[in-house]
Amino acid sequence: MKTAVPCYYHLDVEVSPERVGQVSRILAAHLHYWDLENLVDPVCRGAELLLRAIDAHANDKHTSIEMWWNGQHLITAFGDDDPDLRPDQDLRSCLADIAAMSDGWGCCASDTGSKIIWFSQRARSGERVPLVPVTPGPTLRTGLQVPRIERVAALAAPAPAGDDALEGSR
Repeated sequence: MKTAVPCYYHLDVEVSPERVGQVSRILAAHLHYWDLENLVDPVCRGAELLLRAIDAHANDKHTSIEMWWNGQHLITAFGDDDPDLRPDQDLRSCLADIAAMSDGWGCCASDTGSKIIWFSQRARSGERVPLVPVTPGPTLRTGLQVPRIERVAALAAPAPAGDDALEGSR
């Protein structure tokens, strides 16, 4: 059984009609590299829909694309800084298509005032694979050896010698 390693990819794009196909091929190549061939079609379709809508309606054509894979879900997000692009008006038909083909989607604003549109694809029940366990990193503290070989002076006083000491403790 293969195991899934969490993956992340980021791409900054200046959207134009000829870049839509190029970006789709770049995303498909990363999904193939991550062994997610079954998610190539819906992710590339969603990316093409959003990129074409941004090209048609946005004044600022700069977009950031991010993909996260956690072993069960792939989230694809598009961020832009165009204050004039309104998802509820300009992108309504595009978002309806994305909602129909994805397992989840949403739109939110960031702290900087940009918009983020995301959609997710879930691995189907037979395709889930466990994550690779992460080994703990070294710490800066030095550990104590257990059990301790040295006596602690405050707690352990030397035992009195001879038989008289044994009788006194009884």
